[in-house]
Amino acid sequence: MLNEHHLYFLVMLLRLLRIHLGIFLTLLSFCLIVDGQKIMTGGKPGRLEIRQAGESSVRITLKALNFKEDFPFTPAVVERNYPAPVISLTRVGKVVKRKAGALNIEVGGSPLTIVIRNRSGRLVQQLVFGNEGNLTFSVNDAPVLGLGEGGPKPEAGMNWRALPVQFDRRGRYDSMQPRWQADAYGSRNPVPLLVGTDGWAIFVATPWVEVDLRKKEKGVFVPWMPANNSFTPQNHANQQLNLGKGLPPTDTALKGFYDLFVFDAHEPAKFMKDFSEITGPSVMPPKWALGYMQSHRTLTNENQMLGIVDTFREKKIPVDAVIYLGTGFVKKGWNKMQPSFEFNPEVFQNDPKDFITKMHERNVKVILHMVPRDRDKLPGLVGNIPAKRGEVVNASHIQSYWKQHLTLMDLGVDGFWPDEGDWFNLFERLKRHQLYYQGHISYNPNLRPWSLQRNGFPGIARWGGWVWSGDTESSWKTLEAQIAVGLNYSISIGPFWGTDIGGFFSTKELTGELYARWIQFASFCGSFRSHGRTWRTRLPWGWGMGNMEPIEDKTPPLQTELNNPAIEGVAKKYIELHYQLLPYNYTLAWQARTTGLPLMRALWLHYPEDENARGLATEYLWGRDILVAPVFEKGATSRSVYLPPGEWYDWWTKSKLAGGQTISKEVTLATMPVYVRAGAIIPVDPIRQYVTQEVTEPTTLKIFRGTNGEFTLYEDDGISLDYLKGKGSLTQIIWNDKTKELSIKSVTPQGLKIIGNPRPFKVELVPEGITKDVHYSGQETSVWF
Repeated sequence: MLNEHHLYFLVMLLRLLRIHLGIFLTLLSFCLIVDGQKIMTGGKPGRLEIRQAGESSVRITLKALNFKEDFPFTPAVVERNYPAPVISLTRVGKVVKRKAGALNIEVGGSPLTIVIRNRSGRLVQQLVFGNEGNLTFSVNDAPVLGLGEGGPKPEAGMNWRALPVQFDRRGRYDSMQPRWQADAYGSRNPVPLLVGTDGWAIFVATPWVEVDLRKKEKGVFVPWMPANNSFTPQNHANQQLNLGKGLPPTDTALKGFYDLFVFDAHEPAKFMKDFSEITGPSVMPPKWALGYMQSHRTLTNENQMLGIVDTFREKKIPVDAVIYLGTGFVKKGWNKMQPSFEFNPEVFQNDPKDFITKMHERNVKVILHMVPRDRDKLPGLVGNIPAKRGEVVNASHIQSYWKQHLTLMDLGVDGFWPDEGDWFNLFERLKRHQLYYQGHISYNPNLRPWSLQRNGFPGIARWGGWVWSGDTESSWKTLEAQIAVGLNYSISIGPFWGTDIGGFFSTKELTGELYARWIQFASFCGSFRSHGRTWRTRLPWGWGMGNMEPIEDKTPPLQTELNNPAIEGVAKKYIELHYQLLPYNYTLAWQARTTGLPLMRALWLHYPEDENARGLATEYLWGRDILVAPVFEKGATSRSVYLPPGEWYDWWTKSKLAGGQTISKEVTLATMPVYVRAGAIIPVDPIRQYVTQEVTEPTTLKIFRGTNGEFTLYEDDGISLDYLKGKGSLTQIIWNDKTKELSIKSVTPQGLKIIGNPRPFKVELVPEGITKDVHYSGQETSVWF
């Protein structure tokens, strides 16, 4: 035990060597418990270290003494310097208490237990390390969210359309098996990040774990260990089997090792900020990626492809990108048989560069579907672009594989849709996102990359990771489930997510009505893309045509559902709305980078104390201020909507409603319920046909009255990497509801380039409809109503 001789020794040592205070506290923690029980992990003597990870989070590492590194490697976590541990123990006797940032930590023994409380004394989490390697954590009577993308796989023969949608993850044992899946959920991209809506979150970086949430009071992380380390990577031929695909490489599995993060989530924004910094802040997408994208499947020729874009322009339906599928997934795609990098001569009779130039002249970006080569030619994915010193640039190196894309880049291709690759392990899946980010920048050093991929995990945001939910089936149940899928993805993987509008596999349920409802929902998603089999029914005007050929489904939509011209008008209305909200949406992308908050937000993120909002998966917030309630019932004439506390405005009628209640909103096919929080300031642009189109009318600042409000508008050039150098502008707009004063001022940090000033604004008061024109010169400006 500690005595006066120990203290004297430590004081003298501190004076002689001038040891940093943090190291001194670590030494003190050793002396406090030298007589305790030895910590064992995986059958070996171990060390427990706890250190601050962020403002409201700690990093807990349990490792064998012979492991010399601070942490095991994982591409999900940014490598950076962490502070010295506030607790570092090889033995546990009496309870050890320390403070790590805003959190208070207690460690006790037999079994090894960690209790974490926040500054106000509220319990965050209690962890208990079991002798068998399991880790138990507290679960209370509140929904648990996260766990990545997707949902449970229905049992064989089960009518999944009749099952409830899983949003709250409690009540199940999750094997955490990555998999291709259709039905209502789509791809399963599991992530060991749990978010307790009563104020905690846990991210297990190492090891890979299965998650048992069947008990009400506690959950259990069960480490996954491979049967042996004689690991043969999966390939294209056996990708349907579960032999390690999507999991960490088996040679990285360390028995008894834990490296995890615990977050105080009583203030959800602080949790999201810490999680973003730990896994890497998202990068800004090119602005055009926030526009509408039209996927194609079976192709005929260049005239057909150009004609579709011309039809968008003639009908004045906005579009920013076209995506072309590869041959092998259809009989005639953009290339020779996948994974070829050569254009298909049956489709392109002329130089593909001329075709891409014509697309660019129409202000449309060209995105190509890509499939990775099999293991014989692409044994793995490792390295960096450019290769770092000491890296062996061989067939597995991403720089070697990227070079095969250069011919396409020379032709003017704007982005890629890397598909398949389900056979890759987890590290390779993240490396694939890095490949398409670093590779693009190596070719165009000041141009933002963009790719859309099937698989995601924490850490992809810093590589520009966008993910879609995979090959879902066209059904009303799928549309309902996609809301929950998007919310759990956004809270545990990254901010940019979307779904195939209309569902991928057509069924008899796919009608113009379902397509219209789906495009309404997707207009408030990060990725706004129509895609699916029998693909002409995914065109905004497709349901008004007399035929749907080519038929690409076993069960195509009913022919009687065609010749319905009303669908085009609904689709156009919501595509236009998406473009009108571009300044708001682009600011959300900036918020995702700087705060970690996603575009699509569970109500819990802004209303954590509202028990009615915590587990709600039938509606969501788009940013802080807009509430979206998609309609997912066939033939609906009304929609129940829960409005959180406060006052809310109906976007369409401008009527004001009290929050803290569930209302019934009458709907027509053209109406998806959208509400705006009182006090919100929503910037609304004129309708554009593409994101970069110049318009003469000003941005309208819609002030939703009832309380004071503030909105900080972010702008930059939308395409370059100059934002990383601080080139952009932040314009703060403040509304005083009592004095009816609006003030506008720049809050761009001094010395940085200001974009977008001077400029006119039009200000509109809601619900009065009163408007005023304001000229903002870049200096603080005020206007009174």
